[in-house]
Amino acid sequence: MKTIRRKLVRDLWRMKEQAFAVSLVLACGIATFVMALSMLDSMHRAADTYYERNRFADVFAPARRAPQSMAHRLEAIPGVSAVDTRIVDRVLLDVPGMREPASAAIVSLPPPGQRGLNVLHLIEGRLPEGQRDREVVVSSRFAQAHGLRPGSTIRAVMGGREQILRVVGLGISPEFVFLIPPGGILPEHDRYAVFWMGRKEMEAAFDMEGGFNDASLVLNAATDDRIVIAAVDRLLAPFGGTGAYGREDHPSHQIVENEFEELSGTALIAPLIFLAVSAFLLNLILGRLMALQREQIAALRALGYTAWEIARHFLGFALAISLLASVMGVLGGAVMGRGLTAMYADFFDFPIFAYTLHPGLAVLGLAVGMGSGTLAVFFALRRIMRVPPAEALKPAAPMAYHRMLSEQVGVSRFLPTSMRMVLRYLERRPAKTAMSVLGVALATAILVVGRFTEDSMNYLVGFQFDRVQQRDVEVVFAADTDADAVREVAAMPGVLSVEPYRTVAVRLRSGQHERRVGIIGLARRDGMHHLLDMDGNPVLLPEHGVVLSSQLAGALGVRPGDRVNAEVLHGRRPILEPTISATVDDFSGLAVYASMDALNRQLREPSVVDGVYARVDAAKLDTFYEDVRQTPRIVAVNAKSATRQAFIDILAQNLGLMRTFLIGFSIIIAVGVVYNAARTSLSERGRDLATLRVLGFTKAEVVWLQVGELAIVTLVGVPLGLVLGYALARLTAWGSATELFRMPFVIEAATFALSAIIVLAASIVTALAIARRVRRLDLLAALKARE
Repeated sequence: MKTIRRKLVRDLWRMKEQAFAVSLVLACGIATFVMALSMLDSMHRAADTYYERNRFADVFAPARRAPQSMAHRLEAIPGVSAVDTRIVDRVLLDVPGMREPASAAIVSLPPPGQRGLNVLHLIEGRLPEGQRDREVVVSSRFAQAHGLRPGSTIRAVMGGREQILRVVGLGISPEFVFLIPPGGILPEHDRYAVFWMGRKEMEAAFDMEGGFNDASLVLNAATDDRIVIAAVDRLLAPFGGTGAYGREDHPSHQIVENEFEELSGTALIAPLIFLAVSAFLLNLILGRLMALQREQIAALRALGYTAWEIARHFLGFALAISLLASVMGVLGGAVMGRGLTAMYADFFDFPIFAYTLHPGLAVLGLAVGMGSGTLAVFFALRRIMRVPPAEALKPAAPMAYHRMLSEQVGVSRFLPTSMRMVLRYLERRPAKTAMSVLGVALATAILVVGRFTEDSMNYLVGFQFDRVQQRDVEVVFAADTDADAVREVAAMPGVLSVEPYRTVAVRLRSGQHERRVGIIGLARRDGMHHLLDMDGNPVLLPEHGVVLSSQLAGALGVRPGDRVNAEVLHGRRPILEPTISATVDDFSGLAVYASMDALNRQLREPSVVDGVYARVDAAKLDTFYEDVRQTPRIVAVNAKSATRQAFIDILAQNLGLMRTFLIGFSIIIAVGVVYNAARTSLSERGRDLATLRVLGFTKAEVVWLQVGELAIVTLVGVPLGLVLGYALARLTAWGSATELFRMPFVIEAATFALSAIIVLAASIVTALAIARRVRRLDLLAALKARE
């Protein structure tokens, strides 16, 4: 082994603890990078493979009732390669052991021998075979929640008649990768399902012989779906078409794509923080190592070693640390990615959702780690290699003396000698001190941002279920229901009050901007659905005009006072031009609110309702639900208490995993920064500390000189980190806002307190380790060291 290589091994061994601490920080950045990109890659592979194999449609076109002959005309549209027509409706379910009724979408299957589109993927059992046996395939999550297996039966209200359905299989479909009930924001697998049934039985149950109410289309490559959608709307308009839409507007696909965007952001922002901190630490170690070996470097150059050979030696030091970090980061990212796969598997129903770490991604992770190490050594080398060998052989010039800030303002005279020494040391190295403080601040900020997500979700639960929703249940009616249904619900046992509502599908246009949304018609301004902005301030529902969510107003490029073009997507398909009375900052979706009475007058449908909000006596809920099960025109009931609990359970399960990762990362950063700063300081001041011991300073006093620096760095860094965390959390809330979801900006005082406590605890543990080293300082060896 060459001499310079042996020197590299000795240097690495002598600084192994510092090198390992830096490796851990760098590994966190690489792990986050690998985790996010590998999860993104795994999800893309799962989605793309599933969509392709199961022929997920490009365009979806619901209608009231169209003749089957229209399928040929749809297929004749230029750019359309395949069309599948079917029947889709909703049913109410009576599930044993469930207090409230469950609901389901029921979808017809193609005739035997035809594959169709949005192909059902069987997980267990078989497809329905008979035409009168009422056989169904049930979405697998709902079946698992209620112990349904092939051979089980379930009671349902279909087309106004009670039926006993026989389960023959469990399955999933690319249409329902993310299965949420209408109007929901998270899956409720025990309360909402999808059933698949034979076409003939569906036709009989819903009086749809020879017709269909839903069409799916696959387009040729490079076909503009907007042109196809316009043609489909023209063809289906006479048959109650409610507006075709592309895959990008499909509810399930929208959520999958939204998750892709979030993972892409995670793969960029979080690793940058870790890589920046680790590069600083590595630069700090190498700078200190080169400063200590200043004379050795000069001697090597005098003995004939070239600048490149010496640079390669220190580059090897950095690359050895980076290689260790890269390997740990790639492995850690794979472990984290595998853990998150289980979390995402609870949300997304892919037939194959296995975590895979692509070899190219592992190589990329290694390259990122090695690149950051190379960048760190470059700046350290540039300083030392500029010094001529003759000058480098001389001891470094002592630091110039000048009065410190604490001395200029007169604070130092009130401080003990040891504290003045600590402050002097920190003030004379402002860059290193600032970076140490910044490292502690980043560790604190990461914790604040992690806990902020939990605070925001907890606030959202209270806001949505306690303040906005002033009801106990929501009752959803079948299509074309009149006001008699409202009176029927009001007469049910235990009902204290009811309030009707209506939802009208429209296509809003303003200039070149367009969105497909639903206008929610509310019966009262101060009723059971309160219109509140993000700060909880009420927004008055106008007698005329509409209220738009701020996100929708921004997407359309409009503001209060403007008018928008609203093409109603059902019935006579009138075009309205409502005035925007106000906008509201809300948390989810693209919402439009209007007075139900005014909306019905404009549509010339004065008595149409889609459902009611109801307050029900808790003691009579069971009787109420029993009456609901016996009412044919009711197709769904959403109990607020059940939805709230499902929301809380999902948040608790998934936020817990992310909280664990973030706490671990922040502790690693805090320990890595503080420990390396302390070890660097100890190596620089070893001779000084030994001299003080010889002059009569006690071990405790000398320990304080070292630990005091850590205390000041931590005590300054933690408050700065709380402020930085606040800013990053606000940036996160702003940056994560999408058309589907906006995160409320809420940080509880407990979040700041817990973040500070965790970082302080990590710093205290580090200080104890450093204090142990100071107590064991070899005075003789330290005093023999040359200046």
